[in-house]
Parts: sequence; structure tokens; C-alpha cells
Amino acid sequence: MKIEFTLNSKKTSLDAPPDLRLLDLLRDYCGLMGTKEGCGKGECGACSVILNNRLVNSCLILVCQIDDSEIITIEGLEKDGELDQLQQAFIDSGAVQCGFCTPGMIMAAKALLMQNPNPSEEEIKIGLSGNLCRCTGYTKIIEAISNLSEVGFR
Repeated sequence: MKIEFTLNSKKTSLDAPPDLRLLDLLRDYCGLMGTKEGCGKGECGACSVILNNRLVNSCLILVCQIDDSEIITIEGLEKDGELDQLQQAFIDSGAVQCGFCTPGMIMAAKALLMQNPNPSEEEIKIGLSGNLCRCTGYTKIIEAISNLSEVGFR
């Protein structure tokens, strides 16, 4: 199946099986390794990407569903070699430990901040509720997002 979509602000056209998962398309066809497979069942959030301005688990989306869509992955956040302010906030707050969940966490936070640039702590927790982390205990992740919203997310 030929699909056309925008990937990280670039028009993209690929031939791929319609039943291929978006996760596999990103990793195997596009070479974007930042999106991770955790559970493969949509329960952990490691594969989170932004599809048409909403957070999705890419392990649950099929290629046949993304034609004419806009997709943002963790790789799409950096611009001109500079980390996105959210990526930098995670580093500055020590919110990155093993790093496996980090891309999905950052994408969940990005989706939240796109909708609500100044979320409360409770809203941050709800925004991250589909993403699991075994290392950080979430405190530093919440702090990173909260600190960024205080100084002005753009």
C-alpha cells in the first residue's frame, strides 16, 4: 500500500503493508529508533507519538490508518541540532534514568503542553497516566514538566 503522510514536518511517501504497525513503520522503514516497543499492547506508552495533534500508542495504529496524517516522533522535536525545550527540561531536572520510557514520556508531555501550556500537577499526572516508568518514580518527570510550564512553554 502506498501511503502519504507528514513525518516530523516532512512530506513522506512509502510503500508498506496496510497491516503493519506504525511503530514498525517508524523503526524499520523510516529508521527512527527513538520510538520504543515496550509491551506491544498499548499499556506502557513507550511507543507514544503524536498523530494529528493527539497522543497515540504507535503499537496500536496500523499503516492503513495514517494516510494523509501528521506524525511527530521524539526525533521531530529537536530543531537545527538543538534539543526541544521539553527534552532539555527532562535533562535539567534529572528526569532521565535508564531512558527507555523517556521518548514516550516526552511525547506525552508534549501532547499535554500543546493542549494546555500551564497544567497543574494533577493535570500533568493525568497527561502522563498512559506512560509507565520503572526507574524514576515520576517525581522528576512531573517536576520537569511543571518547571517548563512555569518559565513558559513555547
